[in-house]
Amino acid sequence: MTSEAEILFEARNGLGIITLNRPKALNSLSTDMCAQMDQALINWAEDDAIKAVIIRGAGEKAFCAGGDVKTLAENSPEDHHLATEFFRTEYVMNSRIYHFPKPYIALLDGITMGGGVGVSVHGSHRIITEKTLFAMPESAIGLIPDVGGGYFMPRLPGKLGLYLGLTGARLRGADILYAGIGTSYMASAKLDDLIDALGAAEIKDVQDVDQVISAFAEDPGEASLDEFRDLIDAAFGEVTLEAVLDHLDAIDHPWAEKTLATLNKMSPVSMKVIIEQILQGAELEFDDVMKMEYRIVSHIVSYQSDFYEGVRAVLIDKDQNPTWNPPTVDAVTDEMVMAHFAPLGDKELIL
Repeated sequence: MTSEAEILFEARNGLGIITLNRPKALNSLSTDMCAQMDQALINWAEDDAIKAVIIRGAGEKAFCAGGDVKTLAENSPEDHHLATEFFRTEYVMNSRIYHFPKPYIALLDGITMGGGVGVSVHGSHRIITEKTLFAMPESAIGLIPDVGGGYFMPRLPGKLGLYLGLTGARLRGADILYAGIGTSYMASAKLDDLIDALGAAEIKDVQDVDQVISAFAEDPGEASLDEFRDLIDAAFGEVTLEAVLDHLDAIDHPWAEKTLATLNKMSPVSMKVIIEQILQGAELEFDDVMKMEYRIVSHIVSYQSDFYEGVRAVLIDKDQNPTWNPPTVDAVTDEMVMAHFAPLGDKELIL
């Protein structure tokens, strides 16, 4: 892409095509990109000439690596309105995708994390390729797997949602389909032909899109997650974070050792908030999950939380050595956790 615009919109052969166009930043989302995308979806939902929407990322590496949290964290808690404005704009757009009345096809051809999951997983179709790398890695930066993670994660098979949300585990190909995050797999080289075929097809509904995709879809092979599924469901089926950690500690298995070591690096506050987020999200409608997550992230950016320290350690200084506060899981009280779910008064998210 030669254009300097951060996000590109094109109407072609009855398709509304969105291109996230920040390849050097791995197509991470800005507030303006989210606002422009939301407006395009409003317009295309009403436009009879548009039969389906496709979203893709520019460049070779990423579909979308997430929201631009580094920029958000550079504003201190005393000046966090830019962060809450970003999350508000992003979540309104996420809800627009969830409720979009036409087929919405995301081409996850590369890194797909955080906000990139938010602009894809709530649509009707998520195409996976050999380049796709999925993760919700927010527990490593003191945040939560937001953008509707509280909705889709508890609805994944078994306890995969809580496992992915707490560990930030990275998935590829077959595992992304196995988890129900992707809907089809095909070679990256076929995507342009898929777009042409969709443009040439008579598309009235999701089933018509399924038919076109089926001509390109391939078998990605065996899912490695299946091998550990019983271990995942048992350990992450525990009620509390302490019980999850104890369960993993008691298993003599390389997967359990590796998983426990991963969790021991994450923000203790984040992990406890994530468990509550996913527990509540399992019982809520989509828009209510978005409102809950907006409460959580608004509270997180409003004080000197682990978010600022996590972004510093992972994305700014890159020393990978955050100092969490509190530093241990047992020091995180229920009151600390539930404070993140407190109402925001006149600052609630309106959808």
